[in-house]
Amino acid sequence: RINTIEPLWWALFFAGAGVVGLVLPIHIFMQGVAIPLGWVPHSASGNGMRFLLTNPIIRLYLFAVISLAFFHWAHRFRYFVYDLGIRGGRMVMAVLCYGAAILGTIYAAVTLIGLA
Repeated sequence: RINTIEPLWWALFFAGAGVVGLVLPIHIFMQGVAIPLGWVPHSASGNGMRFLLTNPIIRLYLFAVISLAFFHWAHRFRYFVYDLGIRGGRMVMAVLCYGAAILGTIYAAVTLIGLA
């Protein structure tokens, strides 16, 4: 019997590292380099981006990237604080970090649903 949900947080940490590490550089390249330099047709920017955001697959992609990035941050920050030597309030730190990730995920979901 497992008495902790620590494996869940580690799984979300690794999922966030994998998804964000693979997908985010491509996303940044497209949004920050390819479109501004004109390597991607103009129809993919401006009003075309608003059209893309109405696509449920694009919204699901953005939700996955955003939410997994939040959980990756929460886990990394929690253990960073522990590495600094702050050992008191382990449960409080866990609740604050993962609570912030959950709230960020909910906010992302509400925002992306509102784009429909």
